[in-house]
Amino acid sequence: MKKENLNRIIKLRHDLHRIPELSMQEEKTRDLITHFLRNNTGLEVVECEGWMYAVKEGKKKMPSIAFRADMDALPIQEGDSLPYHSRHEGISHKCGHDGHSAALCGLALELDQMETDRTVFLIFQPGEETGQGARICKDLIREKNIAEIFAFHNLGGYPENRLIYRRGLTQPASEGLRISLTGQASHASAPEEGKNPAGMISRLVLKAEELTQRKSKGMAFITVTGIKVGSGDFGISPGDGELCLTLRAENEDEMKQLEEDLLDYAKELCSQTKIDMDYRILDYFPETRNHDASLLRILEVAKTLGLETGPMDELWRASEDFGWYLQECPGAMVYIGNGEDYPGLHTVEYDFNDHILETAVDLFKTLVSMN
Repeated sequence: MKKENLNRIIKLRHDLHRIPELSMQEEKTRDLITHFLRNNTGLEVVECEGWMYAVKEGKKKMPSIAFRADMDALPIQEGDSLPYHSRHEGISHKCGHDGHSAALCGLALELDQMETDRTVFLIFQPGEETGQGARICKDLIREKNIAEIFAFHNLGGYPENRLIYRRGLTQPASEGLRISLTGQASHASAPEEGKNPAGMISRLVLKAEELTQRKSKGMAFITVTGIKVGSGDFGISPGDGELCLTLRAENEDEMKQLEEDLLDYAKELCSQTKIDMDYRILDYFPETRNHDASLLRILEVAKTLGLETGPMDELWRASEDFGWYLQECPGAMVYIGNGEDYPGLHTVEYDFNDHILETAVDLFKTLVSMN
């Protein structure tokens, strides 16, 4: 990668870090990336509702290729120790999507300064953290007849700049399940006159633990992420409650079976207690399964570049909405190590490692040139 291009995207990454935005609210982020591409490259930039993409036209009628970067940040407060610290209260880039976007802009700079045989699409996607973004961007695959798609994620716990990969399933399916219960409040001295949902919530938590313990084809479990019932007032037996859970599994069908079994049990309890129930499925992520041929291609590129590579021995349990694209065309998600002792993603101490930007850009640029 050209030194001047690397310096440009490091600065861009820091500029993006200052203006983090939550999922599906990435207006300033999108504007900054659009401005950067239009002022520094000749690539066509197409603005869509809530997202954007750039196109480098190829000279030959070869199958087109795409690369995706996510843009959203997290609801985590950041301190002011960084010179480019977040200027948005309670929001910060603690998953490195500022770095992913900067890397794709670096690829745009390099592509603009070279000839390509194949047409290249650079997708800047919103809402990865909630699983919403890829759903609205994935139609581009069919619309533009894109043949293959790639993405990377930065990851701590591995040597800096090592390419980490996993064959087949690389990140599991998951969904959020919010169960809302409505009973009847009463005086705490006469709980029998009301319908307190606390007991039902307790039984649902135990049922979730029971379902997690049963045998499955692969990893499958339920995590309780929130319980709300009552205000703590000692004179009130509450009438409303809410239980939030995350369901996660290697296979989407097993995740949906967990959901069905837990909801069936909840409905049974409702009929016994006369408590009303409503529920919502949120933050749905499909399985992310790499295609063998695409993964082998990117590993061949890594070998050409002399990059250190290594398999991910165990499934990374965090979900990733890149799986939506892989349902549309072949492709692969790989990871680049931040350092073995690097702060973990989604922690206050974390900041994207600028030292891996060049590796990401060179990896994708060389992939474009492969026949």
